[in-house]
Amino acid sequence: MSFTKKHLNAVEGAIARGEKTVRYGDRTVEYRSIDELIRARDEIRTSLANSAAPRSRVVRIYHGGKGV
Repeated sequence: MSFTKKHLNAVEGAIARGEKTVRYGDRTVEYRSIDELIRARDEIRTSLANSAAPRSRVVRIYHGGKGV
């Protein structure tokens, strides 16, 4: 799933309030524990950090002719 900053804000808000239920627009997710909610927050943060990082570009050059 691709996460957005809104997802992160909703999870962090639930953690701050001590709730185990998070609402994303028309969806509601209930976590089993605060620890599970914290793990979800960490996963969302990692996903957002990885998507924000520039992707490295690989350039491959092939030569099909005779050697030099």
